[in-house]
Amino acid sequence: MITVYSTPWCGYCDRLKKQLDRENIPYTDVDIEQDATAAKFVESVNGGNQVVPTVVFPDGTAMTNPGVLQVKLCLASSA
Repeated sequence: MITVYSTPWCGYCDRLKKQLDRENIPYTDVDIEQDATAAKFVESVNGGNQVVPTVVFPDGTAMTNPGVLQVKLCLASSA
């Protein structure tokens, strides 16, 4: 399962989560405004910036603001 780090006000986050739902791709959603540890993690993979959505895959790799196609390709390559 992937983890989507997001914020409630992020339109890109909302779009990605709707696409993941439509494609039946399960994910865990983590609001970085409510979880300081998650916010620090997002900063660590984005050059010190809190950029969302940040998606982390089961193998530990992270992507910033990917489209659903990129997510599907990454999941397929790690299967």
